[in-house]
Amino acid sequence: MIDFILEKIHDARFMTMVLAAVAASATAYTLITPLFAGQDLAKRMKAVASERERIRQRERANLARAEKISLRQSPKQLVSRVVDNLNLSKWLAQEAAREKLVMAGYRGQAPYITFLFFRMVTPVALLIASAVYIFLLSKTNYPIPVKIGICLLAAYLGLQAPMLFLKNAISKRQLSIRRAFPDALDLLLICVESGMSIEMAFRKVSTEIGSQSIPLAEEFTLTTAELSYLQDRKVAYENLAKRTGLDGVKSVCLALQQSERYGTPLGQALRVMAQENRDMRMSAAEKKAAALPPKLTVPMILFFLPVLFVVILGPTYIKYQMMH
Repeated sequence: MIDFILEKIHDARFMTMVLAAVAASATAYTLITPLFAGQDLAKRMKAVASERERIRQRERANLARAEKISLRQSPKQLVSRVVDNLNLSKWLAQEAAREKLVMAGYRGQAPYITFLFFRMVTPVALLIASAVYIFLLSKTNYPIPVKIGICLLAAYLGLQAPMLFLKNAISKRQLSIRRAFPDALDLLLICVESGMSIEMAFRKVSTEIGSQSIPLAEEFTLTTAELSYLQDRKVAYENLAKRTGLDGVKSVCLALQQSERYGTPLGQALRVMAQENRDMRMSAAEKKAAALPPKLTVPMILFFLPVLFVVILGPTYIKYQMMH
């Protein structure tokens, strides 16, 4: 069996067919996935509505202790049973990981349990797979310590893989929020200056900004619920800043807290914050544009200049060969 697998792995035609099938499947998945996406905004807003109802019931029960936002999700029984039986929440639990899950948009106990499950399973699976390949399938003549080191490296990569996935999800979500936040502040300013309260302004903007950024619409909806039901409104702004993790959002939340505490004009604070966020977005774009020429130096040397030399010197070389 092992010889057959090794023979297939070293068969160039078979591996080409496998890679072509993988590429075709990935292409089909990329083209078909948008057709099944559905109304993502409507689904997430429905989930947020259930969260708003949960906050209302919690505050009616006079729970003064501030809790983290959690959407109603039920983890799979197998994953939950494994986490409970092995007590993973005791030796794998991290408060920073729970906060990062909230920043990535995964709220509640179910994503946290799933994270702990994969935090345990992924290194074990990669360790077993690398050991099978290194010691059984591969014909390399590495020393035993080197093979053990490769297996341990694979296990370490498996341990860090869930965190890398989480960081990638956070960066994508923050990018969506960062792009739409200045426009959302302009809408908030218009709503506040038209006479709306800050709760109604957040609710109105959450429905309008959903076409541009679904994560920002979700965060504004949750902030609306917290402003309506929490005993301390300051906690709602602090939760919004924690869930996003962006400096621009934190500064706006701080300005809103100070405006409510000291009675400063809210419209003026929003106008200043909107301009600052637009300036920050422009400065980030200018920074990327300034970093572009150094990044293009190596590709130009490797790809553009050889072709340019061939175009310029090619006719001269051909004439020289014809003359001689």
